[in-house]
Amino acid sequence: MDNPLVQLDPGLFFWTIAVFLTLLFLLKKFAWGPLLAALEERRAGIRKSLDDADTAKRELAELQSTTSALIGKARTEADAILSEARADGAKIRQELRELAQQEAQAIKHDAQQQIQLERDRTVSELRREAVELSVMIASKLIRRNLTREDNAALIDEALQQVDSNRIQ
Repeated sequence: MDNPLVQLDPGLFFWTIAVFLTLLFLLKKFAWGPLLAALEERRAGIRKSLDDADTAKRELAELQSTTSALIGKARTEADAILSEARADGAKIRQELRELAQQEAQAIKHDAQQQIQLERDRTVSELRREAVELSVMIASKLIRRNLTREDNAALIDEALQQVDSNRIQ
């Protein structure tokens, strides 16, 4: 057993254990605490990030539901406004139709009155002319006492004068 690695030397063993324990003590005192603190800080940061992500996810879900509710409300209001506008349009169309019918009835009534007045005036004019014609024929007949042929010729002459007066 000439190999120094396989031989057990009590002095080397003692110093190896002493250095190991000293190094372990120093690492525990100076390195282990800061390493654990850094790991704990990192774990806390990750936990906070996860909590923040969960909070953000919940807030996003709330915002989405609020947005959906607002969109639904806006659609409902828009539908109500459109329905009201359609109803108002139908009401206005109906009012305009009724007004147009009333105006048409008034125009028709006025036209009928004008026609009746014109008819009455024309009938009155014809009566007046008939009376004038009768008076003229009678006065001519009275002035002359004529035969039947003369009377017929006199009436024809009077009618021609009336026709020529109308043309002029």
